[in-house]
Amino acid sequence: MRTLFLIAVASAFLTTVLPAQPLSVFTLANSRGMEARITNYGGILMSLKVPDRRGRLEDVVLGFDTPEEYRTKPHPYFGALVGRYANRIAGAKFSLNGQSYSLAPNNNGNSLHGGNTGFDKKIWQASQKGNKLTLTLTSPDGEEGYPGALTVTAIYELTEDNELRLSFTAKTTKPTVLNLTNHSYFNLGGPGRRDILGQDLRIFASRFTPVNETLIPTGELRPVTDTPFDFRDSFRIGERIDDTSDPQIRFGGGYDHNYVLDRVTKDGLDPAAQVYDPLSGRTLLVLTTQPAVQLYTGNFLDGSLQGKGGAAYTKRKALCLETQHYPDSPNQPGFPSTVLKPGQTYRSTTVYRFGVR
Repeated sequence: MRTLFLIAVASAFLTTVLPAQPLSVFTLANSRGMEARITNYGGILMSLKVPDRRGRLEDVVLGFDTPEEYRTKPHPYFGALVGRYANRIAGAKFSLNGQSYSLAPNNNGNSLHGGNTGFDKKIWQASQKGNKLTLTLTSPDGEEGYPGALTVTAIYELTEDNELRLSFTAKTTKPTVLNLTNHSYFNLGGPGRRDILGQDLRIFASRFTPVNETLIPTGELRPVTDTPFDFRDSFRIGERIDDTSDPQIRFGGGYDHNYVLDRVTKDGLDPAAQVYDPLSGRTLLVLTTQPAVQLYTGNFLDGSLQGKGGAAYTKRKALCLETQHYPDSPNQPGFPSTVLKPGQTYRSTTVYRFGVR
């Protein structure tokens, strides 16, 4: 059963090959040497060069060398803008205002990251002004089973403080559910060179949402105390990642779980997670207006993908910190609502702040 589950998860990562459309790459750079390259295909963050403690630049996100590879190679959402609904919806269905909606069951009977042709596989309209890139996309009513025509704007901005800021806004013509995120795979030591097990991680969360064997939340908000999920103080990522005495570690093959953030402000930016690579000295602080963050430690990377410079992306060569609402919120009445109504504007901002020690 476990083997079948892993096969189902892996198959959900395959990117559908779409007909050729024009692809573009945009470069944002600051005076301190930091550089971000983004393609209009999927709004994908293709590369992110960040200095180490000696000032040497290194790309810290997994992916491919060219935009065409993201469209033609199967991949697990490298660097993509994910929607309409990031993470999983149980049974690929939900009800809203008394009406049932069926989605694409692309992950072990569940719907993952927006379905078969989510926002990660769309050509976004792009315009650049200085170090700000604005991407827009319209998703028609009923696309992938979701109600309402949805208009989404995503803005990437690179600052002089070595911050990459990502802001979303969205509006709908009918009540719908929405959960947007970026799915970058970070390795502060460089893509594909070594795993992330020796890097330090802190997550600003006292609770997480435990899952069942198909990684759907049970509805519980469980304290992290006395579990391998307690990152309130900084721990090496590899220290407890294989503690299979905890069923949650077994279900995810490591960490693949949603953390409920200890929010300080109501609508402003609060810290979500912090990563430190002792070898390079690089640090990453993630701040967000979102209520949660998904920690995923690349458990299903199997080396079959040849990435930048021909590097093989094997297990735990990166981690994802996906700021988000809780998974399966449309089916979990105890979770914060993800409903967006006509006349409302969805807003969220996440900041990736880089530094050195």
